Amino acid sequence: MTDKTMVYGIKACDTMKKAMTWLTNEGVAFEFHDYKKQGIDAKKLEQWLEAVPWDELINRRGTTWRKLSDEDKQDIDNGKAIALMLANQSLIKRPLLEYQGKVHLGFKPDNYTTIFS
Repeated sequence: MTDKTMVYGIKACDTMKKAMTWLTNEGVAFEFHDYKKQGIDAKKLEQWLEAVPWDELINRRGTTWRKLSDEDKQDIDNGKAIALMLANQSLIKRPLLEYQGKVHLGFKPDNYTTIFS
């Protein structure tokens, strides 16, 4: 992971927009990585899985998860989770924030206030 504040996600996502607006309004410098345009690699996914379990990293509430076959949803380990996320980047919970060597998932203003205080 990097020392700079990184935000990963999909630009068109409403939650992403809220998170980036919050960061901008609070004067937090960040770099945005758009999965749809820039992709993501297995090495980065492996790093994140060292910090958070796959069942938190994968958004199991979204339509991408619901569209997966029952077979894809069974017997998931880190290797299978990585394969699923590489094939379906919309599965990755967003926003994903890397800050000071830690991974933070989702956006809630109160959580971001705590992270950056």
